[in-house]
Amino acid sequence: SACGKSGNWEGACLLLGAMAQSRVESSTITFNSAISSCERKAEWMKALLIFSTMARITVEHNAITFSAAISACEKGGEWEKSLQLFRMMAYTKVEPNAITFNATISSCEKSSKWERALQMFSMMAQSTLNTITFNATISACQKAGEWEMALQLVSVMAESEVELDMMTTGAAVSACEKGGEW
Repeated sequence: SACGKSGNWEGACLLLGAMAQSRVESSTITFNSAISSCERKAEWMKALLIFSTMARITVEHNAITFSAAISACEKGGEWEKSLQLFRMMAYTKVEPNAITFNATISSCEKSSKWERALQMFSMMAQSTLNTITFNATISACQKAGEWEMALQLVSVMAESEVELDMMTTGAAVSACEKGGEW
């Protein structure tokens, strides 16, 4: 956990290896911490290696595992891998949560894949939509110059009684500016 919080992915990997050599049983929590440490340093390949090791030694993945691996891919600019991981959740019967959706939407947003971000947004249950979700999706539209969609999302956000913040208004204004509507 300390390695995960500090982003010491090398230490986390060494610890996992030492646990295996000592025949100490690793848990989902242990692996999640190691993946999170890789995520903090944008070491997406290492995160996916740890992720795949879990399946090989039959340690269960959970929503936290997927969220951390998706975030690692996001930080590495690997939006396609993020989507693959998200789709894998259905096969492993792990239910995505708001954090998983937000990480996947952010991954699409960072790679200027606004249509994919909107697809993910539309898959979320209304009750789990939050400011982070809206901001990432509005930002994806802003980067693509899709000012009308950005403003529509701001309107849906207000109707849904989700709190708008400086990031929301900044992305919406920037989308209008980029689309020549300011």
